[in-house]
Amino acid sequence: QVQLVESGGGLVQAGGSLRLSCAASGFNFSSYGMSWYRQAPGKERELVATISTGGGWKKYADSVKGRFTISRDNAKNTMYLQMSSLKLEDTAVYYCKTVRGGIDLWGQGTQVTVSS
Repeated sequence: QVQLVESGGGLVQAGGSLRLSCAASGFNFSSYGMSWYRQAPGKERELVATISTGGGWKKYADSVKGRFTISRDNAKNTMYLQMSSLKLEDTAVYYCKTVRGGIDLWGQGTQVTVSS
């Protein structure tokens, strides 16, 4: 079954850290660029970070540059998002995504809540 499954979300205090994981199955993970998105209540879903197939190219939203790090382990079919210096405004549901054959494949999302 082709799917993406996020994990690692939770409740964290401002200034803290979390690491999200996105486990892929059912397709050749190493052949696809991957992205993290997030959606806060009442807001549109936004792109957080993108990584190339081999992990050598990465791009970040300005709002997370210097605080978040995207990475992947193709041997484990898993992508990660290391989040540090978390802010209240980072509270959102975080999704991983890829595009296969022109069709978006999304995970179910994992909730990240940052408290003061």
